[in-house]
Amino acid sequence: MDILTIILIAIGLSMDSFAVSLGIGTSQRCNSLRSSLRLIWHLSLFQGGLTFIGWAAGSTVQRYIANFDHWIILGLLLFVGGRMIREGLDPNHESHNDTDPTKGATLILLSVATSLDATAVGLSMAMMNLNILLSVFVIWLMTVVFSSTGLFAGNSLGKRFGKRMEVLGGLILIGIGAPLALRIVFALLVTQLLQIVG
Repeated sequence: MDILTIILIAIGLSMDSFAVSLGIGTSQRCNSLRSSLRLIWHLSLFQGGLTFIGWAAGSTVQRYIANFDHWIILGLLLFVGGRMIREGLDPNHESHNDTDPTKGATLILLSVATSLDATAVGLSMAMMNLNILLSVFVIWLMTVVFSSTGLFAGNSLGKRFGKRMEVLGGLILIGIGAPLALRIVFALLVTQLLQIVG
């Protein structure tokens, strides 16, 4: 039963990495084996690593990041997604330019954005008494599988449909953030209503 629970959690955590990999693949800026491995490695490392950190730190880490993690995730996804859309719509923009999402700050930002929820998962794993080393390995492995699949599918779509897929890739990244934005707005509205009523 524990292994099934761990696998289901790992699949759930890997979905954001799948979507990000799909979006980056469609932009046609991650065509080499080296850049593909770099993206997959970072997404997987952050998923597994932040799960372990959440487990190790317990409620301490979650308490400190819970107040602002959603803003960080939303901002990063909107920034990277918006840039991909802008570049996809610009007729003078070269697809293979120097804004490689598998390098530097963009890679770290995407890795963090897709993995922050893993700290809360790590905390819950501690509460469920799940084997953390097995959990981290399965989460890492599932993220490798789903990121690779997303990147391969995105590259195939990007080659077939060109720059239009870069716009779709940006929309996918923004789409990841849309439900988060709705939750933030809803929470703010409820808070305001409670202050008015109270």
